[in-house]
Amino acid sequence: MGGDTASAHGLRQIGASDLGGRGRGGEGMVILARGDRRHLFVAHESAPTNFTVVDVSDPRSPAVVHQTDLPHFEVRSNSLALAHDGALLAVAYQVKRAGLTPAGIELFDVSDPTSPRSVSYIDTSGPNSVGAHFVWISGNLLFAATGLPDFEPANPRDHQIVLIADISDPAHPREVSRWWLAGTAAGDQEPPPVRHPAPEDRGFRAHNVNVYPSRPDRAYVGYLDGGVIILDLADPARPAQISRLDYHPPLPGFTHTVLPLFSRGLLAVTDEAVTNDGADHPKLLWMMDASVETNIVPIATAPLPDPAPFRAQGGRFGAHNLHENDPSPTAWHSEDEVFGAFFSAGVRIYDVRQPFQPREVAHFVPPAPAGSPVGTAQTNDVYVDERHLLYAVDRHTGGLYILERS
Repeated sequence: MGGDTASAHGLRQIGASDLGGRGRGGEGMVILARGDRRHLFVAHESAPTNFTVVDVSDPRSPAVVHQTDLPHFEVRSNSLALAHDGALLAVAYQVKRAGLTPAGIELFDVSDPTSPRSVSYIDTSGPNSVGAHFVWISGNLLFAATGLPDFEPANPRDHQIVLIADISDPAHPREVSRWWLAGTAAGDQEPPPVRHPAPEDRGFRAHNVNVYPSRPDRAYVGYLDGGVIILDLADPARPAQISRLDYHPPLPGFTHTVLPLFSRGLLAVTDEAVTNDGADHPKLLWMMDASVETNIVPIATAPLPDPAPFRAQGGRFGAHNLHENDPSPTAWHSEDEVFGAFFSAGVRIYDVRQPFQPREVAHFVPPAPAGSPVGTAQTNDVYVDERHLLYAVDRHTGGLYILERS
């Protein structure tokens, strides 16, 4: 392994938590504020922990107030979302092998964040399903990237599609519609998409499905090897593709997050790094012009540090999650700055006011956490609250870092 690349510019750490000794931060965080108390909900990358609730009322002294275990080690709860009234939490369950359970989405009453109560469960398990990887809430609709009991992909790698569910009655959620890329389901009349050569073939399937109250008739979908997709949701019961941009190959695939910057006519898009030692470099944060929705155009990439020292350390290096301007009132919303988690390259903030030339304005790379199986920090996700505090989690043993601008 190489030397430690820990560094910080424009950000400083003010608090930390080892998440009850469990670590393994996932791809979902959100804050519920009630009175003088603030609670951060943290999804976990892998078992044994389901989700963790951390009291961050004093960000310098965060305290775990709730944590439960998953039923077995072949399931994870990697994503979560909070309804805008703050009373309902959705948690996604994904299993390692098709046919296992629990696979789906559980809804919790979190009016008392220290004692979440299960309300209902959307079972998406089945012979071709590994369950839900991502969940999002906008208004009374839940959006998920998931398999389904009766969905059969034409290729086993294409097993997760877009699901829309009505949760206006949380005790009785109901499916509204589903959508998948034409040619990827068994029996589709459309020709299948051209697959990436092995071993780069990661699948044509939904990853993130972002929908915003300010534009409820659009969904912005990262579709892994399928690239960037915009869906028309004018009628949520009949989603329709507006456009798709697939720019890989020649670039390596795995489109993860598509973040619209509505007032700018732009998209911030990440392709996730999925192999250790930077073997799939470059995995980038893109700026794309979507002012004409039917013709998405990549216009720039955000600068990353020299990959050499990060590759030498081990672990993943490159883009992953973005702060997604979550509709929650406790989330920071910006269309001038983009906040990202870049695994061994830590948290990085970019000024995108000049979208053809994104400029890094701050970063925070923690030291290698003790016990990390890859010997380096692996910043997995970042969330920014309305007070402009940043919450970052490590994929393995680093836990939670709370940061402020300096």
